[in-house]
Amino acid sequence: MPDSPASAPASPAPASPAPASPAPAAGSSALGRLADLPVLLVAVVWGSSYLAAKGVTTADTVPAVLVLRFAVVLPVLVVVGWRRLRALSGPQWRGAGVLGLILAGIFLLETYGVVHTSATNAGLIISLTMVFTPLAESRVRGVRLPGAFMAAAGLSVLGVALLTQGAGFTAPSGGDLLMLGAAVARTVHVLAMARMDSVRGADALSLTTVQLGSAVAVFAVLVALPGAGASPWAAAADFDGGDWLGLVYLSVFCTLFAFFVQMWAVRRTSPSRVSLLLGTEPVWAAAVGIALAGDRPGWLGFAGAVLVLLGTAWGRTVADRDKGPGSAQTTRTPRRHTPETSGTPGR
Repeated sequence: MPDSPASAPASPAPASPAPASPAPAAGSSALGRLADLPVLLVAVVWGSSYLAAKGVTTADTVPAVLVLRFAVVLPVLVVVGWRRLRALSGPQWRGAGVLGLILAGIFLLETYGVVHTSATNAGLIISLTMVFTPLAESRVRGVRLPGAFMAAAGLSVLGVALLTQGAGFTAPSGGDLLMLGAAVARTVHVLAMARMDSVRGADALSLTTVQLGSAVAVFAVLVALPGAGASPWAAAADFDGGDWLGLVYLSVFCTLFAFFVQMWAVRRTSPSRVSLLLGTEPVWAAAVGIALAGDRPGWLGFAGAVLVLLGTAWGRTVADRDKGPGSAQTTRTPRRHTPETSGTPGR
C-alpha cells in the first residue's frame, strides 16, 4: 500500500525516562491490545479480498471493476484530506503520480492474476513481496543479507513452486505467474517510494490519494480503448446484489477501513507491531480460500503453503531483527489489494 503509515518510525524514547509506575504500564499494555484487534481485522479483511475480487471480476471486466471500486474510494479520500492535498508541492504531486502508475500495474497484475488462479494461491504468492523487498533493497544498497534470510527466501520460493503444482508437477498457471509479477511490481513500488526524494515527508493520506487518482486515470484510459473489455457502466449493469456487496466490501473495508485503521493504530502502538499483525494476511488468505472457496491445493499445495508461510515469517523476523536504527524504513504497498499494498485487489 502506498506509503503505509505502519512503516513510520516510532517516536524516540526520552534520554532519561522516569521509572514507569505499574498502573500506566498496565494501561499502556491494555491500549496496545485494544489497538491490535482492528489491525488484525484488517489482515483478515485483506486475506479475504482475493476471494472477493475473484467473485466480482472476470477477465473481461478487470479495468472496469477497478474504476468502479475506486470511484467509491477516491471522493472520500479527497474530502477527508483536501487541505493536506492542497499543501503538497509540485514535485510531491509529480512523484506521487509516477508512483501511481506503478500502483496501476500492481492492481492490474493482481486482479487479472486472481481471476486466473485460486484465491489461496493468489494470497500466498503475493506474500513473497515480504522476501523480495529486502533482497532487492540489499542489492540496491550493496548490503549483504544474513544467511538465515537467504535460507528463508529459498524456503519461500520452494513453497511457491510446490503450491503452484496442485496435485502433480505441471507448469504454473498464467494466474500464478501474474501474481508473481505483482509481487515483483510491489517490490519496485516499495523501493521507489523509499528512494524518491520528491515524496519524502509527504502526508500519507495525500500521497495515497494522488497515487490512487493516477492509477484510476490509467484504468479509465484502458476501458476507453477498443477491445479492452466491458465499460464500467456495462459491468455495473450486469452486477447482481452479491456483486455489489463484493464491490462495496473491496472499496469500504479493504481500502478505506484498512487505511484509516492503520493511521489510527500506528499512533497508539508501535509501527513494528502493526506490521507484524498485518503480516498474518497470507494465513487468512489461505484459510478463506480453503474454507469458503473450496480450494483444494492437494498435498503438494498444502506443503507449499506451509513453506511459504514459514519462509515469509522467518524472513520478516530476520530482516526486522537485523535492521539497524539507521536503516531505511520500507512500507507495505495498498494490497490487495488497497491504497496500501498490501493490499490489492483487496488492500
